[in-house]
Amino acid sequence: MNFVSTRDARLTNESVSPACAIKRGIAINGGLYMPGHIPTLSADDLKAMRTMSYPECAAKIISMYLSDYTYEELLEDANNAYSTERFPNGAIGMRDIDNGKFFLELWHGPTCAFKDMALQIMPRLLSRALKKTAEDREAVILVATSGDTGKAALEGYCDVDGINIEVFYPAGGVSKVQEMQMVTQKGKNVNVAAVNGNFDDAQGEVKRIFIDKAFVKEMNEKGYFLTSANSINFGRLVPQIVYYVFAYLRLIEEQGAEIGKEVDICVPTGNFGNILAAYMAKRMGLPFRKFICASNENNILTDFINTGVYDKNRDFKLTISPSMDILVSSNLERLLYLIAGDEKVRLWMRDLRSERGAYTVDEETLAAIKTEFCGYFCSEDNTKATIKKYFDEHGYLMDTHTAVAAYCADKFREENGSDVPMIIASTASPFKFAQGVYGALTGNVPEDAVKALDMLADISGQAIPAPLSTAVNSDVRFTEKIDVSSMRDSVRNFLNK
Repeated sequence: MNFVSTRDARLTNESVSPACAIKRGIAINGGLYMPGHIPTLSADDLKAMRTMSYPECAAKIISMYLSDYTYEELLEDANNAYSTERFPNGAIGMRDIDNGKFFLELWHGPTCAFKDMALQIMPRLLSRALKKTAEDREAVILVATSGDTGKAALEGYCDVDGINIEVFYPAGGVSKVQEMQMVTQKGKNVNVAAVNGNFDDAQGEVKRIFIDKAFVKEMNEKGYFLTSANSINFGRLVPQIVYYVFAYLRLIEEQGAEIGKEVDICVPTGNFGNILAAYMAKRMGLPFRKFICASNENNILTDFINTGVYDKNRDFKLTISPSMDILVSSNLERLLYLIAGDEKVRLWMRDLRSERGAYTVDEETLAAIKTEFCGYFCSEDNTKATIKKYFDEHGYLMDTHTAVAAYCADKFREENGSDVPMIIASTASPFKFAQGVYGALTGNVPEDAVKALDMLADISGQAIPAPLSTAVNSDVRFTEKIDVSSMRDSVRNFLNK
């Protein structure tokens, strides 16, 4: 299977191998790589997968997309990525809470966030890609993060031979625990910089760097090539498909149901990669009925799903669910490609990059989106109220992003009924956002983010995850704070050290 760009690949005649797509990260014309077709799983395939371990399921699904990797290579990588050392409590958790609502806990890995599910295996995929493409340059991974991707990528790529990684995060735009996880990162091949601006500013500049021919040439002359660990890289997206397939099979087993039983999916959504992975699982053959796109007060996706207008010209809000504080959702481009095709996508992305900063999809495309997706958003007050409600009524402690999804899932069920199970993606440990969670439970937000960890542990009766306790008690290594315009110089200085 070859991969093509979401933006009218015929203009560049670009069709590349899976390994090449993972190595490059982003297409030559600025689009995102997508497989030539979506492979399918039959009912018999799914029945056969019911007894698979998580690594076996991962190797099966990923091998259907990465045709130049062998199943044996992928199984080896998956066994290492999802080992008990990295995931002591298993790769995922499934908690049945209140009338068929299943919280899919994706945060039992080494950085306590769902990004571990992809970023523990992605470095292995990239390392193999370098060998498969006979690459003799070193990779330079540039990551813009709204909080969780940064630490997960740093952890996954730390001290990997032939790979350097620099992470940019918005100054003041991540939780204190997220920041401490990044700025205390060990490893000789890593660098971290805070950027004056928001996530969209940092992500936009990373994308511009990738297609800056002069900078790419400069890096090449120095023996480097640029790539990404963000979900713009398909190597980040494909492992996320796995946990939706595996979760469905787990749910079927727990309920004693047959393959084919419908399920709704609700995902707290910022950059659209997580919910897109669920949609791709449906395109593969999973019986997912409806996708609930849950937004916080930066509800650009809710507006888009309801109106077909994507307009980034709006106030940017800092919320207690900062990983969703995003106005340019990169992976929405992939959904539009699957529904409307590459020619339309190229024009819409051109309009989004223009001074207008907006685009409007046609009625046919909007209708197709509404058939699959519905959008809800959750205010700050409702986020806090949902955290308290679930803890008081069910003893279930959730983080501020999962609370957005839980509120939206409840609203959907109020309006549409609860006749099928609902899988709600739980994306981070509540302790990563201890200030916000403690404040929701008590009405008092601790001033000290580190002390908030102990305060939340005391009130909840739950232990602070070891990776977070270690991070907040480690020495700070990285203190650089830069403007967006200085990101290229930061990369140069990092590589010259």
